[in-house]
Amino acid sequence: MRGEAGSRERGGTPYYRAPMDDADSSREGAPAQGVWHDTWPAGRSLPFAPSRFERLADERAREEARVAAAFDVCHPALALRAGLLVLAVLSVAALAQASDAADWLARAAASAFAGATGTLMWLVLVCSSRRLLARGSPGARAGAVLLGGAFCALVAWAPLVGIGLADTAGGLRLAGIALAGAGFAALLWLWLDLRARSAVPADTSARLVELQSRIRPHFLFNALNTALALVRVDPARAERVLEDLAELFRVALAEVGESVALAEEIELARAYLAIEQARYGERITVDWELDAGAGAARVPPLVLQPLVENAVRHGVEPAAEGGHIRIVTGQRRGQAVVTVSNTVPERPSAPGHGMALDNVRERLRLLHDVAAELEVWREGREFHARLVLPLQD
Repeated sequence: MRGEAGSRERGGTPYYRAPMDDADSSREGAPAQGVWHDTWPAGRSLPFAPSRFERLADERAREEARVAAAFDVCHPALALRAGLLVLAVLSVAALAQASDAADWLARAAASAFAGATGTLMWLVLVCSSRRLLARGSPGARAGAVLLGGAFCALVAWAPLVGIGLADTAGGLRLAGIALAGAGFAALLWLWLDLRARSAVPADTSARLVELQSRIRPHFLFNALNTALALVRVDPARAERVLEDLAELFRVALAEVGESVALAEEIELARAYLAIEQARYGERITVDWELDAGAGAARVPPLVLQPLVENAVRHGVEPAAEGGHIRIVTGQRRGQAVVTVSNTVPERPSAPGHGMALDNVRERLRLLHDVAAELEVWREGREFHARLVLPLQD
């Protein structure tokens, strides 16, 4: 091939040859050269694909994650907090205007009705249009948030006028109510944005802990030793071990702020357990009971692997006869449930520090707030860890 780089195979291994110009035409029939320093022609360079760790790409990923988190207002616990914040501010405002306790109670009750109704309407509006808002420019998002707050405030105030709990609204009063609604919307938006900004660095820190404590050096050492031992006796299996290990590190180095489907985490857990089964052989047995519908739940990357690793370290590794691991997924009242169970030896190993479980809980909280939970308990000679996750439409 003239004028461009080519790729061929020698002994099943792909290699490259240098691009040729007219001065090299006499060599066109000659065997292609390899890319090593002793054969690659001087002055030539091999083009490399763009790095997936480009700084600007990481910045874009962080910004997209922050915006998505700020507009993720569909959790009931978050709606409750927002409503309480608005009610507290309105109660203080009513106290400043009241002449006595009875007057304050009347004003506070009317304000509470309008405030709770308007806040709920605003949250439902933002929740239902969060994907559309996330795609807009910052100015468009801010305008939509403020206009939505003004509209919801006017709609929530109208019933009070109708039943006589509020004065008939004139033009100036309507403008004041709309401005108050926009102000509360701006306050809630600022709180949500600050909450999202604080989540991204925390997720970064949690990911670094994950890299250090979950993909441990001793696990890497053992996996490579397993692959080396299999190279001579079963090369195909050794290749699969290395592919599974590469997949683990690919997910560990995923962009900050990403979430993945539970189905992807299940496949990652399969890859991890395949490595451990190559290492322990018949000492480890694994059962899977999977619900395809539960696989749509969103989770932080590498949230299931630490639970499976704990099952191996504390259930299989210390037992001379080995152990059994069972992974079950299912659905319950709009939630996905994942249970990892493992047998424990009669003389259990020394207890760990619980860092892996704390890490999982913290990252679930950052992604789902109180809508997700992690439960652990021991029952007889079995240890159980259960993840409860929201299933989004």
